[in-house]
Amino acid sequence: MNLFQLYKNIDVKRIAKYIKVNINRFRYIRLGMKGRNRHKVIAVGYAAAIGVAFILSLTNNNDVNASIAPTDSINYIMLENALDSSTEQASVPTIYPEKSIDNIKSLYEMVTVKEKEKTIEKELTVSKGDTFISLLTGLGMEYNDAHSLYLKLKKVYDPANLKIGQKLAVTVIEDQETNQMLSLESIVIEPKAGHRYILEKNDQKEYIAKAEKDELIEEVNSASGTISGSLSVSMRKQGIPGKIVAKFSNIFGQAVDFRRDVRSGDKFEVIYENHITPSGEVVKTGNILYAGLILRRNKLELYRFTDKNGNVDYYNEKGLAMKRTLHRKPLAFQKARISSPFGKRRHPILKRTIVHWGVDYAAPKGTAIYAGGDGVVLVAKYNGSYGNYIKIRHNSEYSTAYGHMKGFAKGIRPGVRVKQGQVIGYVGSTGRSTGPHLHYEVVKNGRRVNPLSIKAAAGENLKGNNLKKFKQQVAELKQTYKTMFAQNEPAKLANK
Repeated sequence: MNLFQLYKNIDVKRIAKYIKVNINRFRYIRLGMKGRNRHKVIAVGYAAAIGVAFILSLTNNNDVNASIAPTDSINYIMLENALDSSTEQASVPTIYPEKSIDNIKSLYEMVTVKEKEKTIEKELTVSKGDTFISLLTGLGMEYNDAHSLYLKLKKVYDPANLKIGQKLAVTVIEDQETNQMLSLESIVIEPKAGHRYILEKNDQKEYIAKAEKDELIEEVNSASGTISGSLSVSMRKQGIPGKIVAKFSNIFGQAVDFRRDVRSGDKFEVIYENHITPSGEVVKTGNILYAGLILRRNKLELYRFTDKNGNVDYYNEKGLAMKRTLHRKPLAFQKARISSPFGKRRHPILKRTIVHWGVDYAAPKGTAIYAGGDGVVLVAKYNGSYGNYIKIRHNSEYSTAYGHMKGFAKGIRPGVRVKQGQVIGYVGSTGRSTGPHLHYEVVKNGRRVNPLSIKAAAGENLKGNNLKKFKQQVAELKQTYKTMFAQNEPAKLANK
Protein backbone atom coordinates (compact mmCIF):
# COMPACT_ATOMS: atom_id res chain seq x y z
CA MET A 1 0.00 0.00 0.00
CA ASN A 2 1.59 3.32 -1.06
CA LEU A 3 1.50 6.58 0.86
CA PHE A 4 -1.49 7.87 -1.09
CA GLN A 5 -3.60 4.77 -0.38
CA LEU A 6 -2.66 4.87 3.30
CA TYR A 7 -3.80 8.49 3.75
CA LYS A 8 -6.85 8.03 1.55
CA ASN A 9 -8.16 5.17 3.70
CA ILE A 10 -8.05 7.28 6.85
CA ASP A 11 -11.52 7.75 8.28
CA VAL A 12 -11.44 11.23 9.79
CA LYS A 13 -14.67 10.79 11.72
CA ARG A 14 -13.42 7.57 13.33
CA ILE A 15 -10.19 9.32 14.39
CA ALA A 16 -12.15 12.16 15.93
CA LYS A 17 -14.48 9.80 17.74
CA TYR A 18 -11.56 7.72 19.02
CA ILE A 19 -9.71 10.77 20.39
CA LYS A 20 -12.95 12.11 21.90
CA VAL A 21 -13.62 8.83 23.78
CA ASN A 22 -10.07 8.60 25.06
CA ILE A 23 -9.99 12.23 26.18
CA ASN A 24 -13.13 11.59 28.27
CA ARG A 25 -11.50 8.49 29.69
CA PHE A 26 -8.49 10.56 30.71
CA ARG A 27 -10.77 12.88 32.66
CA TYR A 28 -12.14 10.11 34.95
CA ILE A 29 -9.07 8.00 35.71
CA ARG A 30 -7.55 10.34 38.24
CA LEU A 31 -8.28 8.35 41.42
CA GLY A 32 -5.71 5.80 42.46
CA MET A 33 -3.30 6.88 39.74
CA LYS A 34 0.25 7.51 40.81
CA GLY A 35 2.03 10.69 39.69
CA ARG A 36 4.40 8.72 37.50
CA ASN A 37 1.55 6.93 35.66
CA ARG A 38 -0.36 10.19 35.33
CA HIS A 39 2.62 11.66 33.43
CA LYS A 40 2.64 8.60 31.17
CA VAL A 41 -0.99 9.17 30.24
CA ILE A 42 -0.27 12.82 29.44
CA ALA A 43 2.71 11.78 27.33
CA VAL A 44 0.56 9.29 25.36
CA GLY A 45 -2.02 12.03 24.77
CA TYR A 46 0.60 14.43 23.48
CA ALA A 47 2.11 11.75 21.26
CA ALA A 48 -1.28 11.08 19.68
CA ALA A 49 -1.88 14.80 19.15
CA ILE A 50 1.52 15.34 17.51
CA GLY A 51 0.98 12.30 15.29
CA VAL A 52 -2.31 13.73 14.04
CA ALA A 53 -0.70 17.12 13.47
CA PHE A 54 2.07 15.51 11.46
CA ILE A 55 -0.43 13.71 9.23
CA LEU A 56 -2.33 16.95 8.76
CA SER A 57 0.86 18.85 7.78
CA LEU A 58 1.71 16.20 5.22
CA THR A 59 -1.70 16.15 3.60
CA ASN A 60 -1.80 19.95 3.38
CA ASN A 61 1.73 20.32 1.92
CA ASN A 62 1.63 20.65 -1.85
CA ASP A 63 5.43 20.29 -2.12
CA VAL A 64 5.70 16.72 -0.72
CA ASN A 65 6.68 14.24 -3.42
CA ALA A 66 4.00 11.76 -2.38
CA SER A 67 1.07 10.93 -4.66
CA ILE A 68 -1.50 12.92 -2.69
CA ALA A 69 -3.62 15.46 -4.44
CA PRO A 70 -4.75 18.60 -2.60
CA THR A 71 -8.35 17.36 -2.94
CA ASP A 72 -7.47 14.28 -0.87
CA SER A 73 -6.27 16.31 2.14
CA ILE A 74 -7.73 15.60 5.57
CA ASN A 75 -10.13 18.21 6.84
CA TYR A 76 -8.38 19.06 10.10
CA ILE A 77 -11.03 21.72 10.84
CA MET A 78 -13.63 18.98 11.21
CA LEU A 79 -11.29 17.04 13.50
CA GLU A 80 -10.67 20.14 15.60
CA ASN A 81 -14.39 20.86 15.90
CA ALA A 82 -15.04 17.30 17.08
CA LEU A 83 -12.36 17.60 19.74
CA ASP A 84 -13.56 21.07 20.79
CA SER A 85 -17.11 19.78 21.32
CA SER A 86 -15.83 17.00 23.58
CA THR A 87 -13.91 19.43 25.76
CA GLU A 88 -16.81 21.87 26.02
CA GLN A 89 -19.25 19.18 27.23
CA ALA A 90 -16.97 18.04 30.03
CA SER A 91 -17.35 19.88 33.33
CA VAL A 92 -15.27 17.52 35.45
CA PRO A 93 -11.65 18.55 36.14
CA THR A 94 -9.21 16.76 33.84
CA ILE A 95 -5.52 15.98 33.70
CA TYR A 96 -5.53 16.53 29.91
CA PRO A 97 -4.00 19.94 29.05
CA GLU A 98 -6.68 22.52 28.30
CA LYS A 99 -4.57 24.18 25.58
CA SER A 100 -3.78 20.95 23.72
CA ILE A 101 -5.86 21.75 20.65
CA ASP A 102 -4.38 25.22 20.47
CA ASN A 103 -0.94 23.64 20.70
CA ILE A 104 -1.73 21.25 17.86
CA LYS A 105 -3.08 24.09 15.75
CA SER A 106 -0.05 26.28 16.53
CA LEU A 107 2.30 23.44 15.66
CA TYR A 108 0.47 22.91 12.39
CA GLU A 109 0.52 26.61 11.53
CA MET A 110 4.21 26.91 12.43
CA VAL A 111 5.16 24.01 10.16
CA THR A 112 3.01 25.41 7.35
CA VAL A 113 4.46 28.93 7.65
CA LYS A 114 8.05 27.66 7.73
CA GLU A 115 7.41 25.71 4.57
CA LYS A 116 6.30 28.90 2.82
CA GLU A 117 9.50 30.81 3.72
CA LYS A 118 13.04 30.54 2.37
CA THR A 119 16.30 32.21 3.39
CA ILE A 120 18.25 33.70 0.50
CA GLU A 121 21.76 35.18 0.39
CA LYS A 122 22.26 37.81 -2.29
CA GLU A 123 25.10 40.02 -3.53
CA LEU A 124 24.19 43.54 -4.58
CA THR A 125 26.51 45.57 -6.81
CA VAL A 126 26.46 49.36 -6.60
CA SER A 127 25.75 50.88 -10.02
CA LYS A 128 25.81 54.46 -11.18
CA GLY A 129 23.02 56.42 -9.47
CA ASP A 130 22.49 53.83 -6.73
CA THR A 131 22.25 54.77 -3.07
CA PHE A 132 22.04 52.61 0.02
CA ILE A 133 18.34 53.40 0.34
CA SER A 134 17.58 52.72 -3.33
CA LEU A 135 19.27 49.32 -3.08
CA LEU A 136 17.03 48.38 -0.14
CA THR A 137 13.83 49.66 -1.74
CA GLY A 138 14.83 47.67 -4.80
CA LEU A 139 14.61 44.55 -2.65
CA GLY A 140 11.04 45.47 -1.69
CA MET A 141 11.58 47.41 1.53
CA GLU A 142 9.49 50.48 2.32
CA TYR A 143 11.34 53.81 2.03
CA ASN A 144 10.86 54.75 5.71
CA ASP A 145 12.23 51.39 6.84
CA ALA A 146 15.20 51.74 4.50
CA HIS A 147 15.92 55.24 5.78
CA SER A 148 15.79 53.95 9.37
CA LEU A 149 18.44 51.32 8.52
CA TYR A 150 20.53 54.02 6.82
CA LEU A 151 20.61 56.00 10.07
CA LYS A 152 21.53 52.91 12.13
CA LEU A 153 24.37 51.94 9.80
CA LYS A 154 25.67 55.52 9.69
CA LYS A 155 26.72 55.16 13.34
CA VAL A 156 29.63 52.95 12.21
CA TYR A 157 29.87 53.57 8.44
CA ASP A 158 28.50 56.31 6.20
CA PRO A 159 26.57 54.60 3.36
CA ALA A 160 27.09 57.75 1.29
CA ASN A 161 30.67 56.48 0.79
CA LEU A 162 29.51 53.53 -1.32
CA LYS A 163 31.35 53.45 -4.64
CA ILE A 164 30.33 52.15 -8.05
CA GLY A 165 31.20 48.47 -8.31
CA GLN A 166 31.23 47.91 -4.55
CA LYS A 167 29.54 44.72 -3.29
CA LEU A 168 26.97 44.32 -0.50
CA ALA A 169 26.14 40.88 0.92
CA VAL A 170 22.53 40.67 2.12
CA THR A 171 20.51 37.88 3.73
CA VAL A 172 16.72 38.01 3.29
CA ILE A 173 13.70 35.82 4.00
CA GLU A 174 11.38 35.47 0.98
CA ASP A 175 7.98 33.99 0.32
CA GLN A 176 8.42 30.54 -1.21
CA GLU A 177 5.71 31.08 -3.79
CA THR A 178 5.87 34.79 -4.69
CA ASN A 179 9.60 35.39 -4.03
CA GLN A 180 8.67 38.63 -2.27
CA MET A 181 10.94 39.75 0.56
CA LEU A 182 9.37 39.17 3.95
CA SER A 183 12.31 40.27 6.08
CA LEU A 184 15.84 41.64 5.76
CA GLU A 185 18.07 39.71 8.16
CA SER A 186 21.52 41.24 7.60
CA ILE A 187 23.73 43.45 5.42
CA VAL A 188 27.53 43.19 5.21
CA ILE A 189 29.65 45.92 3.57
CA GLU A 190 33.39 45.35 3.10
CA PRO A 191 34.88 48.54 1.61
CA LYS A 192 38.37 47.05 1.85
CA ALA A 193 39.79 43.68 2.73
CA GLY A 194 39.75 42.96 6.45
CA HIS A 195 37.27 45.76 7.29
CA ARG A 196 33.56 44.89 7.52
CA TYR A 197 30.48 46.84 8.57
CA ILE A 198 27.49 44.73 9.56
CA LEU A 199 23.82 45.57 10.09
CA GLU A 200 21.86 42.61 11.49
CA LYS A 201 19.01 41.62 13.80
CA ASN A 202 19.71 40.74 17.41
CA ASP A 203 17.74 38.27 19.59
CA GLN A 204 15.02 40.88 20.11
CA LYS A 205 14.64 41.24 16.31
CA GLU A 206 16.07 44.76 16.46
CA TYR A 207 18.67 45.96 13.98
CA ILE A 208 22.12 46.72 15.35
CA ALA A 209 25.19 48.03 13.50
CA LYS A 210 28.76 47.00 14.25
CA ALA A 211 32.25 47.17 12.73
CA GLU A 212 34.66 44.26 12.46
CA LYS A 213 38.36 44.39 11.65
CA ASP A 214 40.52 41.34 11.02
CA GLU A 215 43.73 41.09 12.98
CA LEU A 216 46.41 41.26 10.32
CA ILE A 217 49.33 38.86 10.17
CA GLU A 218 52.74 40.12 9.08
CA GLU A 219 54.62 37.80 6.74
CA VAL A 220 58.00 38.16 5.05
CA ASN A 221 58.37 37.20 1.38
CA SER A 222 61.32 36.94 -0.97
CA ALA A 223 61.55 36.98 -4.74
CA SER A 224 64.26 37.08 -7.37
CA GLY A 225 64.47 36.86 -11.12
CA THR A 226 66.13 37.77 -14.38
CA ILE A 227 65.17 40.98 -16.13
CA SER A 228 63.67 40.53 -19.58
CA GLY A 229 62.32 43.74 -21.05
CA SER A 230 61.47 46.23 -18.32
CA LEU A 231 62.29 45.77 -14.63
CA SER A 232 58.70 46.38 -13.49
CA VAL A 233 57.21 43.80 -15.86
CA SER A 234 59.85 41.24 -14.88
CA MET A 235 59.14 41.76 -11.19
CA ARG A 236 55.37 41.50 -11.67
CA LYS A 237 55.85 38.18 -13.47
CA GLN A 238 57.36 36.87 -10.22
CA GLY A 239 54.15 37.80 -8.37
CA ILE A 240 55.61 40.84 -6.64
CA PRO A 241 52.87 43.39 -5.72
CA GLY A 242 52.79 46.60 -7.75
CA LYS A 243 53.41 48.80 -4.70
CA ILE A 244 56.57 46.85 -3.86
CA VAL A 245 57.76 47.24 -7.47
CA ALA A 246 57.24 51.01 -7.20
CA LYS A 247 59.12 51.16 -3.86
CA PHE A 248 61.96 49.12 -5.36
CA SER A 249 62.28 51.60 -8.24
CA ASN A 250 62.22 54.54 -5.82
CA ILE A 251 65.01 53.06 -3.69
CA PHE A 252 67.36 52.81 -6.67
CA GLY A 253 65.97 55.83 -8.53
CA GLN A 254 68.73 58.05 -7.15
CA ALA A 255 71.58 55.87 -8.42
CA VAL A 256 70.25 53.97 -11.44
CA ASP A 257 68.81 55.15 -14.76
CA PHE A 258 66.49 52.25 -15.47
CA ARG A 259 66.34 53.07 -19.19
CA ARG A 260 70.08 53.25 -19.79
CA ASP A 261 71.69 51.20 -17.01
CA VAL A 262 69.42 48.15 -16.85
CA ARG A 263 69.66 45.49 -19.60
CA SER A 264 68.06 42.14 -20.32
CA GLY A 265 69.87 39.41 -18.39
CA ASP A 266 70.45 41.58 -15.32
CA LYS A 267 68.94 40.28 -12.07
CA PHE A 268 66.97 41.55 -9.10
CA GLU A 269 66.42 40.37 -5.53
CA VAL A 270 63.92 41.65 -2.99
CA ILE A 271 62.74 40.78 0.52
CA TYR A 272 59.54 42.51 1.58
CA GLU A 273 56.69 42.42 4.08
CA ASN A 274 53.01 41.69 3.48
CA HIS A 275 50.10 42.21 5.87
CA ILE A 276 47.50 39.48 5.37
CA THR A 277 44.14 38.49 6.85
CA PRO A 278 43.68 35.16 8.69
CA SER A 279 42.25 33.78 5.40
CA GLY A 280 45.49 34.65 3.58
CA GLU A 281 44.28 37.68 1.62
CA VAL A 282 46.87 40.42 1.21
CA VAL A 283 45.46 43.64 2.67
CA LYS A 284 48.49 45.89 2.28
CA THR A 285 52.15 45.68 1.52
CA GLY A 286 54.78 46.56 4.07
CA ASN A 287 58.39 47.65 3.81
CA ILE A 288 61.20 46.41 1.60
CA LEU A 289 63.77 44.90 3.97
CA TYR A 290 66.37 44.22 1.27
CA ALA A 291 66.71 45.29 -2.37
CA GLY A 292 69.37 44.03 -4.75
CA LEU A 293 70.23 44.77 -8.40
CA ILE A 294 72.87 42.80 -10.29
CA LEU A 295 73.87 44.87 -13.32
CA ARG A 296 76.28 42.79 -15.34
CA ARG A 297 79.26 42.43 -12.97
CA ASN A 298 78.16 45.04 -10.41
CA LYS A 299 75.87 44.26 -7.52
CA LEU A 300 73.99 46.99 -5.68
CA GLU A 301 72.61 45.97 -2.29
CA LEU A 302 70.56 48.07 0.09
CA TYR A 303 69.21 47.10 3.53
CA ARG A 304 66.52 48.89 5.48
CA PHE A 305 67.52 50.02 8.96
CA THR A 306 66.00 52.15 11.71
CA ASP A 307 68.54 53.89 13.94
CA LYS A 308 68.18 54.59 17.66
CA ASN A 309 66.54 57.94 16.92
CA GLY A 310 63.86 56.36 14.77
CA ASN A 311 65.31 57.53 11.43
CA VAL A 312 64.78 55.07 8.58
CA ASP A 313 67.06 54.74 5.55
CA TYR A 314 68.64 52.18 3.23
CA TYR A 315 72.33 51.27 3.63
CA ASN A 316 74.79 49.08 1.80
CA GLU A 317 76.37 46.08 3.50
CA LYS A 318 79.09 48.25 5.03
CA GLY A 319 76.60 50.61 6.65
CA LEU A 320 76.92 53.46 4.14
CA ALA A 321 73.64 55.26 3.40
CA MET A 322 72.60 56.47 -0.02
CA LYS A 323 72.72 60.25 0.06
CA ARG A 324 69.28 61.83 -0.27
CA THR A 325 69.83 63.51 -3.62
CA LEU A 326 67.03 64.46 -6.01
CA HIS A 327 65.53 61.93 -8.39
CA ARG A 328 66.68 62.30 -11.97
CA LYS A 329 63.45 60.81 -13.34
CA PRO A 330 60.57 61.31 -10.86
CA LEU A 331 58.07 59.09 -12.66
CA ALA A 332 56.31 55.81 -11.96
CA PHE A 333 57.07 54.86 -15.58
CA GLN A 334 60.84 54.44 -15.30
CA LYS A 335 61.16 53.42 -18.97
CA ALA A 336 60.08 56.90 -20.06
CA ARG A 337 62.33 58.22 -22.83
CA ILE A 338 63.81 61.70 -23.05
CA SER A 339 61.85 63.47 -25.75
CA SER A 340 63.71 66.77 -25.32
CA PRO A 341 67.02 67.21 -23.40
CA PHE A 342 68.33 70.13 -21.38
CA GLY A 343 69.91 72.96 -23.43
CA LYS A 344 69.38 74.73 -26.73
CA ARG A 345 66.83 73.28 -29.13
CA ARG A 346 64.45 74.24 -31.90
CA HIS A 347 61.06 74.67 -30.21
CA PRO A 348 58.45 72.39 -31.86
CA ILE A 349 55.68 75.02 -31.54
CA LEU A 350 57.53 78.37 -31.69
CA LYS A 351 59.73 77.11 -34.56
CA ARG A 352 62.84 78.89 -33.31
CA THR A 353 65.92 77.94 -31.31
CA ILE A 354 65.72 78.73 -27.61
CA VAL A 355 67.14 77.27 -24.39
CA HIS A 356 65.15 74.37 -22.95
CA TRP A 357 65.57 74.78 -19.19
CA GLY A 358 64.60 71.25 -18.23
CA VAL A 359 64.29 67.65 -19.41
CA ASP A 360 61.12 66.35 -21.08
CA TYR A 361 60.14 62.74 -20.38
CA ALA A 362 57.54 61.26 -22.76
CA ALA A 363 55.16 59.02 -20.80
CA PRO A 364 51.57 57.77 -21.06
CA LYS A 365 48.91 60.24 -20.02
CA GLY A 366 47.98 59.75 -16.36
CA THR A 367 51.36 58.30 -15.30
CA ALA A 368 52.11 59.17 -11.65
CA ILE A 369 54.65 61.93 -11.05
CA TYR A 370 56.71 61.80 -7.84
CA ALA A 371 58.25 64.52 -5.72
CA GLY A 372 61.97 64.60 -6.59
CA GLY A 373 62.83 64.94 -2.90
CA ASP A 374 61.50 65.92 0.50
CA GLY A 375 60.27 69.50 0.62
CA VAL A 376 57.45 72.04 0.74
CA VAL A 377 55.12 72.87 -2.17
CA LEU A 378 55.61 76.53 -3.17
CA VAL A 379 53.34 76.64 -6.26
CA ALA A 380 50.50 74.43 -7.48
CA LYS A 381 48.47 76.14 -10.20
CA TYR A 382 47.96 76.62 -13.93
CA ASN A 383 51.00 78.61 -15.06
CA GLY A 384 50.74 79.82 -18.67
CA SER A 385 52.85 77.81 -21.14
CA TYR A 386 53.79 75.37 -18.36
CA GLY A 387 50.14 74.33 -18.00
CA ASN A 388 49.42 72.70 -14.64
CA TYR A 389 52.59 73.42 -12.71
CA ILE A 390 54.13 72.52 -9.34
CA LYS A 391 57.26 73.91 -7.69
CA ILE A 392 58.81 72.34 -4.59
CA ARG A 393 61.48 73.86 -2.33
CA HIS A 394 63.72 71.10 -0.92
CA ASN A 395 66.24 73.15 1.05
CA SER A 396 68.11 76.44 0.85
CA GLU A 397 69.99 75.15 -2.20
CA TYR A 398 67.60 73.10 -4.35
CA SER A 399 64.08 73.40 -5.82
CA THR A 400 62.33 71.36 -8.54
CA ALA A 401 59.52 72.21 -10.97
CA TYR A 402 57.05 70.02 -12.89
CA GLY A 403 55.06 71.17 -15.91
CA HIS A 404 52.29 70.16 -18.39
CA MET A 405 50.59 67.98 -15.77
CA LYS A 406 47.14 66.53 -16.33
CA GLY A 407 46.22 67.38 -12.74
CA PHE A 408 47.43 67.46 -9.15
CA ALA A 409 47.26 64.62 -6.65
CA LYS A 410 44.78 64.91 -3.81
CA GLY A 411 45.90 67.31 -1.09
CA ILE A 412 48.68 68.97 -3.10
CA ARG A 413 48.59 72.73 -2.55
CA PRO A 414 50.99 75.51 -1.51
CA GLY A 415 52.41 75.00 1.98
CA VAL A 416 52.00 71.21 2.03
CA ARG A 417 55.08 69.19 2.97
CA VAL A 418 55.85 66.22 0.70
CA LYS A 419 58.18 63.23 0.91
CA GLN A 420 60.52 61.96 -1.80
CA GLY A 421 58.65 59.48 -4.00
CA GLN A 422 55.20 60.81 -2.99
CA VAL A 423 52.74 61.16 -5.87
CA ILE A 424 52.14 64.87 -6.56
CA GLY A 425 50.39 64.76 -9.94
CA TYR A 426 49.91 62.98 -13.26
CA VAL A 427 51.42 63.26 -16.73
CA GLY A 428 49.39 65.35 -19.15
CA SER A 429 49.71 67.80 -22.05
CA THR A 430 48.44 71.10 -20.65
CA GLY A 431 49.91 74.45 -21.63
CA ARG A 432 52.25 74.77 -24.63
CA SER A 433 52.70 71.09 -25.41
CA THR A 434 52.59 68.72 -28.39
CA GLY A 435 51.82 65.55 -26.43
CA PRO A 436 51.75 63.97 -22.95
CA HIS A 437 55.07 64.37 -21.15
CA LEU A 438 56.66 65.66 -17.95
CA HIS A 439 58.78 68.82 -18.13
CA TYR A 440 61.19 68.50 -15.18
CA GLU A 441 63.42 71.30 -13.93
CA VAL A 442 66.02 71.42 -11.15
CA VAL A 443 66.94 74.82 -9.69
CA LYS A 444 70.22 75.11 -7.75
CA ASN A 445 70.86 78.36 -5.89
CA GLY A 446 68.35 80.14 -8.13
CA ARG A 447 69.87 78.83 -11.39
CA ARG A 448 68.30 76.08 -13.50
CA VAL A 449 70.65 73.11 -14.03
CA ASN A 450 70.56 69.84 -15.94
CA PRO A 451 68.61 67.25 -13.88
CA LEU A 452 70.76 64.48 -15.38
CA SER A 453 73.90 65.98 -13.84
CA ILE A 454 72.72 65.15 -10.32
CA LYS A 455 74.70 62.19 -8.98
CA ALA A 456 74.01 59.94 -6.00
CA ALA A 457 76.81 59.40 -3.52
CA ALA A 458 77.38 57.48 -0.33
CA GLY A 459 76.66 59.11 2.99
CA GLU A 460 78.19 58.66 6.40
CA ASN A 461 78.88 55.29 7.99
CA LEU A 462 76.62 54.03 10.71
CA LYS A 463 78.63 54.24 13.90
CA GLY A 464 78.82 52.67 17.33
CA ASN A 465 75.80 50.69 18.49
CA ASN A 466 73.84 51.54 15.34
CA LEU A 467 76.49 49.92 13.14
CA LYS A 468 76.76 46.89 15.40
CA LYS A 469 72.99 46.37 15.40
CA PHE A 470 72.83 46.89 11.62
CA LYS A 471 75.49 44.24 10.92
CA GLN A 472 73.68 41.74 13.14
CA GLN A 473 70.45 42.43 11.26
CA VAL A 474 72.16 41.94 7.87
CA ALA A 475 73.75 38.67 9.02
CA GLU A 476 70.40 37.30 10.20
CA LEU A 477 68.69 38.31 6.98
CA LYS A 478 71.38 36.70 4.83
CA GLN A 479 71.27 33.49 6.85
CA THR A 480 67.49 33.25 6.55
CA TYR A 481 67.53 33.73 2.78
CA LYS A 482 70.88 32.11 2.08
CA THR A 483 69.52 29.87 -0.67
CA MET A 484 67.98 32.77 -2.55
CA PHE A 485 71.18 34.82 -2.42
CA ALA A 486 73.30 31.88 -3.54
CA GLN A 487 71.14 31.26 -6.61
CA ASN A 488 71.51 34.85 -7.77
CA GLU A 489 75.13 35.47 -6.80
CA PRO A 490 77.20 36.39 -9.93
CA ALA A 491 80.36 34.47 -10.57
CA LYS A 492 82.53 37.49 -9.86
CA LEU A 493 81.66 40.84 -8.39
CA ALA A 494 83.42 44.12 -9.05
CA ASN A 495 85.39 45.63 -6.17
CA LYS A 496 83.32 47.97 -4.05
